[in-house]
Amino acid sequence: MARVTVEDCVDKVDNRFELVLLASHRARQISQGQPITVDRDNDKNPVVALREIADETLSPGDLKEDLIHSLQKHVEVDEPEPAPQQATTEPRGITGQVASTNADGEEEPISFDRMSEEELLSGIEGLVPPEKTDDY
Repeated sequence: MARVTVEDCVDKVDNRFELVLLASHRARQISQGQPITVDRDNDKNPVVALREIADETLSPGDLKEDLIHSLQKHVEVDEPEPAPQQATTEPRGITGQVASTNADGEEEPISFDRMSEEELLSGIEGLVPPEKTDDY
């Protein structure tokens, strides 16, 4: 069979550098035992890979996806988020102990995780910005 040239493949893969990456990845696949889609004709693996790309027996997009997947070290898996836990009816403090007394002398538990949006906004509005200095 006639020799395959880069010009035969450039119209399938626009970028020559990407073509080199795809062909080398495919040549490694062939050397690891993947079946080839064209006749070998006593050619080496890189030439077979280029011939496969030139003859369009393999999709460059599929090769690119496979190359990216082979280079990934961590593959994100979408896992379902745990169901939200039901809030307890008893307010808790940091230690669960009573820390303050009200006007009647009764002890009230401190609750840090129960704040309305209005209380949060009023607390933020009451903050004073730090004075500007030459340090920053």
